[in-house]
Amino acid sequence: MQKNVIKIGFLGLGTVGGGALQILRQNGEEISRKVGAEIEVKRIAVRDLKKARALEVDAALLTDQVEHVVSDPEIDIVVEVMGGVEQARFAIEQALENGKFVVTANKDLMAQYGQQLLAVAKKQKKNIFYEASVGGGIPLIRPLKHCLAANRIKKIMGIINGTTNYILTQMSKEGKEYETALAEAQAKGFAEADPSNDVDGWDAAYKLNILAGLSFSGIIAMNDIYVEGVSKVKLRDILYAQELGYAVKLLAIGEESEAGLKLRVHPTLIPQNHPLAAVENEFNAIFVEGDAVGEVMFYGRGAGSLPTGSAICADIMDAARAIKNEIQNCVIEANFAAKKVVPMEEQVSRFYLRLKAKNEPGVFAKLATAFGNERVSLDMIIQKRSDEQTAEIVLVTNDVSEGSFNQAMDKIREMPSIQSINSVLRVVE
Repeated sequence: MQKNVIKIGFLGLGTVGGGALQILRQNGEEISRKVGAEIEVKRIAVRDLKKARALEVDAALLTDQVEHVVSDPEIDIVVEVMGGVEQARFAIEQALENGKFVVTANKDLMAQYGQQLLAVAKKQKKNIFYEASVGGGIPLIRPLKHCLAANRIKKIMGIINGTTNYILTQMSKEGKEYETALAEAQAKGFAEADPSNDVDGWDAAYKLNILAGLSFSGIIAMNDIYVEGVSKVKLRDILYAQELGYAVKLLAIGEESEAGLKLRVHPTLIPQNHPLAAVENEFNAIFVEGDAVGEVMFYGRGAGSLPTGSAICADIMDAARAIKNEIQNCVIEANFAAKKVVPMEEQVSRFYLRLKAKNEPGVFAKLATAFGNERVSLDMIIQKRSDEQTAEIVLVTNDVSEGSFNQAMDKIREMPSIQSINSVLRVVE
């Protein structure tokens, strides 16, 4: 018998949960029409029942017990927006085992335990919808699972953290130092009081884990991903990059080659004429290259209550349609297998290097010899005099393996004429 009312329960009602609830209220009639059934919020679990909320909520809907949501036999869909990992993981497992569909925006959880939870969903003949876990309101999960499913995905590359992109934009456009741009991002709500998850690259790495798993039909472990943040990027490097024709962005890159998967997150010099170079402030964008479709790009706001709430509501609608029409959901991720991953030392890149050397004859020759001995060729080089005794040198290499470049750098650090290595960044074309 088809249901005419689909009941949902929320776990959490913070910024993201509040955005989803607001959309359900303001667009409820349209949402119900598209689903073919009424969507009713039955219960909302929160930590503090007395907390003042921006969105007015009937007190009768609130509970401080997660169990009241995940075990309620009338609730069909559980929406997890509580954050964290362990409590959310336990709650989702309970919800699935109690025969409910799950919608989540929890990237940390899905990156670390998504495979286990999806296995539970398959066993229970349910599913987990997690569009909101990556890219906020930008549709990424659904296109990879459905629209581009006939393609063999070759590469994904993009800006998937709004905090770091805001910081780097302010540095490049306004000439602010990193610390100033970070403080401004915190003041505007783009960065947390403890920004380490964003600026150290882990937020982007969790998202890359999810996207790469879907793109390459593989099980991705977090330690398969090389992660480097933006805290060491200096304004000086951004200005030199501009002089060389590049912008600096924190990129998440996934690629499948004959040797295996290449997965990395790091600050990167990218040509100024590349579309990703024009993605500014809190906006996100990701390129996907398929063998049939070619290159496609997804762009939009990667965070925020309403953009992320939009993705959550779309997932609620998909789950509701499955219930309404008694659709047997296919957990495609259950067919994924572990794949070989190429160690970072074996991956190939170009490198940007900024160093300070004694202002004396023969320094360039010694650098060229050190690089040449490791078969590292140079593409561009700039010398700037800092004072009479020292000179700042900026150079860009041609393609070279990480291992060979690092061996050359070990020798350069030992050279008496080199006073300091100030910056090393990767370059993509």
